[in-house]
Amino acid sequence: MTSMLEIFRKELELCKVGSGQTLAVLTEDGHRQDYANAFLAAAQELGASAFQINLTRSGQGGRGDRAVGATSLAGNRPAIEALKSADIVIDLMFLLFSEEQIEITDSGTRMLLVVEPFEVLSELLPNETLRKRVEAGGERLKNARTMRITSPAGTDVTYELGKYPTLTEYGYTDEPGRWDHWPSGFLFTQGNDEGVNGTVVIGTGDIIFPLKRYVVDPITLTIEKSMVTKISGDGLDAAIMRDYMESYKDPRAYAISHIGWGLNELARWSQLATSANIGEEIGMHGRAFYGNVLFSTGPNTELGGTNDTMCHLDIPLKGASLWLDGDHIVDLGKIVPKEMQPA
Repeated sequence: MTSMLEIFRKELELCKVGSGQTLAVLTEDGHRQDYANAFLAAAQELGASAFQINLTRSGQGGRGDRAVGATSLAGNRPAIEALKSADIVIDLMFLLFSEEQIEITDSGTRMLLVVEPFEVLSELLPNETLRKRVEAGGERLKNARTMRITSPAGTDVTYELGKYPTLTEYGYTDEPGRWDHWPSGFLFTQGNDEGVNGTVVIGTGDIIFPLKRYVVDPITLTIEKSMVTKISGDGLDAAIMRDYMESYKDPRAYAISHIGWGLNELARWSQLATSANIGEEIGMHGRAFYGNVLFSTGPNTELGGTNDTMCHLDIPLKGASLWLDGDHIVDLGKIVPKEMQPA
C-alpha cells in the first residue's frame, strides 16, 4: 500500500512545491496531525521550508462543512500574516467561504484544502489530464451567457451568466493566489443577481450535502430572481430540507449559489452507500462524479459576491442535462464535448 508520505509528496509535486518555496500547514486542535506531519515531511524532502500553525477552536468556528465561513482564524492577525508569508498553505481546518481564506489568497499565497479521509485522497489523486479537461470546461463556461438545465424528474431552470467568474477545481494548485480542493474535479460559476429562474426537482438518487443524503422522495424548488421561494414535497426529504434551512434563521440561505458540472471519472456516485467511513467524509466523490450537474444554494463569497450566509447546500443532480448558449454540454448525465471526456 502506498504510504501517506508518498501520496502527499506526489500531491505537492503537482503543486510545484520545491526549493525556495515555503509551505504552511494550518490545523485546529491538532486534528489531522498525521496529515500535517506527512505534508511537512514531504515538503522538506522536496527542498521547501515548512511550518505548522495549530489553532485552538474558538466560538467563532462553524460546524465544518455544515456551517461555512466562520473560523477560529478570524481576528488572529499574527497567524493570518504568517500564512500570507508562505507560498502555499495546506488547509486542514476548513476555511472555505471565510474572509480569512480570501485575504490569504488575495495576497498571492496559494491554498489547498485537504479534509477527506486518506483512502479518498488516494483514490482521487489528481493528474494533469483531469486538469486539462476541467480547464476546457472552464473556458466554455466563462464565455457563456445563458445556461439551461433540465431533467427527466422535471427540472427546468435558466441561469443568466456573465457577472461572476468561473472557478475550476482539479485537486491541486501551482499558481499564485489559486485555491483548490484535493480531491475534486469540477467547475462552476454563479448566475447573475436575480438572473436565475425556473424549477429544480431534486429527484430520486440525487444527493444533498452536507446532509449526506440520497433523496428518495422528490423535492421541488421554485426559483424566482435567484431565490428559492418554495420548497415543495410531501415526503421526508422535503421536510428535512425545509427544517435544516430554516434552522439558520437567515433568508440569505435560500439564495442560489454556484452552478457547474462534475468531470472526475474516478469519483463514484455510490460512495455514500458503500463507504465504511462516511462520518469522516465530506462527500467529494458525490460532488465531483462524472456528468453530475452540481446545483448549490447559499454563500457566494468565493466568486466575489456578498452573501456570506453559513447555510450552504451542494446538490449533485444525477442524469440531468445542461446547455450553454444552446450548446449541449451534459446529456442525461453524459458529457458531450470530446475535450471534456476521458481519453
